[in-house]
Amino acid sequence: MKSRIGVVQTNSSDRFEDNLAFAKMQIDKAEAEGLDLICFPETFLYIGENHIEKHRVAQPLDGEVVSTFRNMAEKKSLSILMGSIYEKTADDDGRLYNTSLLINKEGELAGVYRKIYMCDAPTLGYNESIGIKPGSIPVVVDHDIGKVGMTICYDLRFPELFRQLTDRGAEVIFVPSAFFLFTGKDHWLALLKARAIENQVYIVAPNQWGKHHAGRTSYGSSMVIDPWGTVTSCAAEQPCQIIGEIDLSYLREVRNSMPIQHHRRPELY
Repeated sequence: MKSRIGVVQTNSSDRFEDNLAFAKMQIDKAEAEGLDLICFPETFLYIGENHIEKHRVAQPLDGEVVSTFRNMAEKKSLSILMGSIYEKTADDDGRLYNTSLLINKEGELAGVYRKIYMCDAPTLGYNESIGIKPGSIPVVVDHDIGKVGMTICYDLRFPELFRQLTDRGAEVIFVPSAFFLFTGKDHWLALLKARAIENQVYIVAPNQWGKHHAGRTSYGSSMVIDPWGTVTSCAAEQPCQIIGEIDLSYLREVRNSMPIQHHRRPELY
């Protein structure tokens, strides 16, 4: 079975309405192309320095913005991966969830994943856990394009999460990201290819690109990687949408030709 997906690369800002308008335009393009799914990067509706503003744009799962995307998915018969949004929590510790939402073409919330690993990186001067509460539940979803594993950005550095998703049946793993330029130029491609090869899965990685504000520049190079580790689609250095193909028959061919999952010896480790 083959599916065609749109992978959106954004240069999101602190102007929520502008980011939303760009996203809607990309959804219209995906509909015109007859795609099966469109996916967006991490925090594609808001990137800013002001944490109070993050709370202002944060949404509950039944909020207006999520409902808007659900309605678009149903109207256009198009699945949408909202790469991640800031989600309001019921806690009073002042933190939000960084949450990825998979909406099916019927407009239903098929998957909800809250980012597990927090990017607390002194080298980057960035401490995500100050404002974001970590999730604790890995997510795999049955979907028309295959079994979908959900991750977000910094999760990419933890292969044990990807292995668990694969053990639970994942055939396609999404990695919506806002990967920093500083680390991305050395680590982005290497980590994505490694996760694809070692798990024999499709990796779909929509990324932020370019300068967002004085202290934040993203690497870009949004891409699709097949289970052999081949980059099949890659974005140029600009906001754009690229098209990738998911071919589950090829995935099974790769797994059958080199059945590494059956060669594992977990009892030893």
